Amino acid sequence: MIIFYYKLGRVMFTKKIMGLILMATITVLWNHSIKAQEATVELPTRDEIEVKYKWNLTDIYPDDRQWEKDFKWLENAIQEYKKYEGRLGESANTLKECLILDEKAGTKLSQAYNYASMSKDLDLNNVTYQGMYDRISTLASNLAAASAFIRPEILNIPEEKLWSFVESDSYLKTYKHYFENILRMKPHTLSKEEEKLLALASPVEEVPYSAFGFFSDADIQFPVVKDAEGNDVKISHGRYYAALESTDRGYRERVYKGFYKPFMEYKNTLSALFTGNIKALIFNAKARRYQSTREAALTPNNIPVAVYDNLINTVDQNLEPIHKWANLKKKILNLEEFHPYDSYVTLFPGVRKKYSFEEGKALILEALKPLGEDYIKNLKSAFENRWIDVYETRGKRSGAYSSGTIIGVHPYVLLNWNNTLDDVFTLAHEMGHNMHSYYTEKNQPYPYADYSIFIAEVASTMNEALLLDYMIEHAQSKEEKMALIEKNLNSITTTFYRQTNFAEMEKTVNDMMEKGEPLTPDKLCKLNGDLYQKYWGPAMTVDKEETYSWSRIPHYYYNFYVYQYATSFAASQALAEKIKKEGQPAIDKYLAFLKAGNSKYPIDVLIDAGVDMKTPAPILAVVHKMNYLLDELGQLLNEK
Repeated sequence: MIIFYYKLGRVMFTKKIMGLILMATITVLWNHSIKAQEATVELPTRDEIEVKYKWNLTDIYPDDRQWEKDFKWLENAIQEYKKYEGRLGESANTLKECLILDEKAGTKLSQAYNYASMSKDLDLNNVTYQGMYDRISTLASNLAAASAFIRPEILNIPEEKLWSFVESDSYLKTYKHYFENILRMKPHTLSKEEEKLLALASPVEEVPYSAFGFFSDADIQFPVVKDAEGNDVKISHGRYYAALESTDRGYRERVYKGFYKPFMEYKNTLSALFTGNIKALIFNAKARRYQSTREAALTPNNIPVAVYDNLINTVDQNLEPIHKWANLKKKILNLEEFHPYDSYVTLFPGVRKKYSFEEGKALILEALKPLGEDYIKNLKSAFENRWIDVYETRGKRSGAYSSGTIIGVHPYVLLNWNNTLDDVFTLAHEMGHNMHSYYTEKNQPYPYADYSIFIAEVASTMNEALLLDYMIEHAQSKEEKMALIEKNLNSITTTFYRQTNFAEMEKTVNDMMEKGEPLTPDKLCKLNGDLYQKYWGPAMTVDKEETYSWSRIPHYYYNFYVYQYATSFAASQALAEKIKKEGQPAIDKYLAFLKAGNSKYPIDVLIDAGVDMKTPAPILAVVHKMNYLLDELGQLLNEK
């Protein structure tokens, strides 16, 4: 989950909630391909799905009335904060009482927000839960404003006095690292009144992403195209990704071009939302005295800007593997031109399998056994107790995500399962997040019961790496092994190279707007198309539609989020190798990583686990691995 201290001001529960408000709850960016249902079959309604495949949100609240009760408590908490305003430096006890109130408010808000948000996501047309979501989002902002005095007042306590408070009270000792982090952020913390203003402005700043979300998931109208058999298919998010895997090239192209049609038609609206989001980031960065939006995004988690630049520069200097992969795919597919809609089709369609949700669960439980009995026990509990909402239904939010930490309650996972191998990997990915949140919340006190976005994707891609290794090891034929190596190469392409591509685009457009350069739809398309061409190399023919991908990627609204897919992917590959080579010592370090939460800075948590992302070594390791896989696939292809 994302910590937005710089955006909302100091309020402990805000860091638990804000990542959810932005829906940066660790969605798989490319949504992992989803196999289409038959064209003539409507998506099922919620009541047509078996209960065991639907979320049990009563683990949060037994009913909406209890939610309303907590909502009322939170409204009253606004007045409770006023009792402590201007008094935090009086005594250790006063400071403690205020933090206890903040913790209780944060816990209730975490539960209330998630309940409303997830209920809304199950049916975006449900006005009741949309209303509850809007109410709790507004209340979160009001609570942030009411508690905005806490951070500035802590900073105004003389350091010697603050540390004497800490030493005198066991509860305050728990907050030691938290206080250290506040002091570190002193240059970017504003006065009480200024913090309150920024907190009040937050709902307005979230309008671009909120509007984009409703357009993309609810209001958008995709065209109808003919499938491979000549049947009418109304394009949806799920059917788009499924079509890109189809061996019928004409169908792939029709769906690809049809999918982009509404995004191209509404390019002016979408560019206004896109640039409006960047303007909000610039406003906050300037308000908090940062040199750039990128520095503003990375500093709260104590990530040097050089880490971001190191990723982009190192990858830019090592694009040869993905260029080789494009050339190989073009050659095997026997294409005169290799287009974006050709980049996901499998080279080995003869080994395609379907997986039921039950089969996917069983496969994952076997593959993740190297993580130990305790991990498997907790994973089974998630599978058996309705932590997962499995199937695509009418009005349900597209894609997949983990809810992240919910204080006092287990985390949840949203899927849109359609029986593909990619669905199995999506499940493994999201359950990595789920277990990370579960272990963190169970093992850390409130101030640290979450984890930084910088390490958020490590646990998810670790699960994918172990699953892929297991499946390659147990491949039943040379063809199946080649197909799994292909999947590994595609994983590196999408999670490592593509996310770095997005990260470079994000850096470029923010830099331009910070210099006062306008970003028109045409300019965005030119920048996007040029980067796509650079990353894929000369083998790729870039269609006009692909230049518009900036208009449909939700993570561009997540404020320098995507680079962490690439850094986390590199870290997880290194940790997976350590577990395979070292066994229990590496497993113990990994479980400690899952439990660490925000008890240390994320760079240090990762170093404790055995990886230093301040160096290019983990990034280069992924480059070397892709070259190795390309060589292995080449050898298998040449075998008779």
